[in-house]
Amino acid sequence: MGTLDGKVALVSGSGRGIGRAIAEKLAGQGARVVVNDLDADPAKEAVAAIEAAGGTAVACAGSVTEDGFAERFVTTAVDEFGGVDIIVNNAGYTWDSVVQKMSDDQWDAILDVHLKAPFRILRAAQPVISAAVKQARAAGTEVPCRKVVNISSIAGTGGNAGQANYSAGKAGVIGLTKALSKEWGRYNVTVNAVAFGLIRTRLTEVPAGGDGKIDIAGRQLAVGVNPELLDAMERGIPLGRAGTPADAAGAVYLLCIPESDYVSGQVVICGGGFNA
Repeated sequence: MGTLDGKVALVSGSGRGIGRAIAEKLAGQGARVVVNDLDADPAKEAVAAIEAAGGTAVACAGSVTEDGFAERFVTTAVDEFGGVDIIVNNAGYTWDSVVQKMSDDQWDAILDVHLKAPFRILRAAQPVISAAVKQARAAGTEVPCRKVVNISSIAGTGGNAGQANYSAGKAGVIGLTKALSKEWGRYNVTVNAVAFGLIRTRLTEVPAGGDGKIDIAGRQLAVGVNPELLDAMERGIPLGRAGTPADAAGAVYLLCIPESDYVSGQVVICGGGFNA
């Protein structure tokens, strides 16, 4: 028996990296997961891995910033699994620059993916959650505790040079989290955020022999942190190392289990003791 048996989880940006680790963690504890990725192949690969491990998942590929995506994401959960119990707003990327060189497009793209997309997904989920709660109350049955975990960053709690757009978006996620925790308490939904510190993913690693770029909606964006800088950053972490996707997934999982049913409106920093 898993701690999340019978639950249905939406995890955005879960075809790779931290998101995939979160999806696999929740599925490993019995949740049925809707996996999302910008690209169809990583989403399908994540679903296959979950199924191979004995879990249940379905893919919903596409950009979280596209009009209509949020409704399609939520509808997939309802059509495939009958409802929504857990929402993890994880999808995102960085597009860095100092403020005087940052374009409006650069600002808008990062705010769209990190703040507008979670807002849209939560807005789309509200009618489904509200209807389920009303049905349970009308039947005189217990309303289960549902969970929202929004992903923020220590850039959102303390700022980061060269990331005015990302820092603003992740700070906004915290405001969204605190507001929704007050709105959705009446539905017995807890709404929390996890703010990640340095987590090693494809966005932090400079690929061997690669050009250090990823394609996001036709844009070739630089990724990777200079190895010497990465080592210096790790030395500043009290635990002495960067986090792994599994570490990140563990922090999210803590806010999805029954033991956290009375924790809401909080920001948990998953940073190995480093707090910006």
